[in-house]
Amino acid sequence: MSGLARTATVALAIARKDAVAELRGKHATTSTLFFAAVVLLLFGFALGPDTRRLAEAAPGLLWLAIVFAGLLAVGRLHLVETDDGALEQLALYPVDRRAIYAGKAVSGLAAMLILGIVLLGVVAVLYGIDLAGAWPALVLTLVLGCIGFAAVGTFYAGVTVRMRAREVMLPLLMLPVIAPLLLAAVKATAAALAGDPFGELAAWLQLLAGYDLVMLIAGGATYGFLLEE
Repeated sequence: MSGLARTATVALAIARKDAVAELRGKHATTSTLFFAAVVLLLFGFALGPDTRRLAEAAPGLLWLAIVFAGLLAVGRLHLVETDDGALEQLALYPVDRRAIYAGKAVSGLAAMLILGIVLLGVVAVLYGIDLAGAWPALVLTLVLGCIGFAAVGTFYAGVTVRMRAREVMLPLLMLPVIAPLLLAAVKATAAALAGDPFGELAAWLQLLAGYDLVMLIAGGATYGFLLEE
C-alpha cells in the first residue's frame, strides 16, 4: 500500500470512529442543534415580524448559528478522546500525523454539514425565505464554508484540548482566524439568495476555496506537533 493510500485509510478509520462516537452520544448532537435553533429563533424575535429585515439578516444569522454550533461540535471531537487518554494512544501509532488531522477534519466537516443543512431549513421556515432557486449555490457555499471551519477548528481544538479553560480559549483563538471565512460565506449566501444580481458570487466562492486550501495545508503541516507535546 502506498503512503498516500495508507494515510487516506487511517484518516477514514479515524473519521468513522468519531462518527460512531457521535451517534452513540445522541444527546450531545441534539443539544447542539437545539442550541443553534434557539439562537435563530431569538434573533428572529429580536428583529420583529418585518419579512424584509428578516430576509436581509438571514445570511449573517445563519452563519452565526453555524459557527456557535460548530464550536461545540469540533471541541467535543477532541474532548472525549482526551478525557479517556485515547488521543495520546492514537499519537503513539506509527502513522502520518497528517492522517490524524485529516480524520479529525473529516469528522468535523461531516458534523458541520449536518448542522448547516438542518439550520438552513430552520432559517427558511423561521424567516420565510424561498430557497428553491438558490439551492446549488447555497450548498456549494455551505460545503466550502464548512471545510474551512473544520480545518481551522480541528487545529485549534487540538491546541486548546489540554487547557483548563478550553471552552473559553477555543472561540477566542478561532474567531479572529475564521473572520475572512465568515465574511465570504455570509456574502456568498446573501448573493445566492438574491439571485446574484451583481455577479459577485463567484468571487466570494473563490475566496472561500482559497481560504480552505491554505488552512488545510497549514493545519496538516502543524497538527503533528500538537500531538507530541
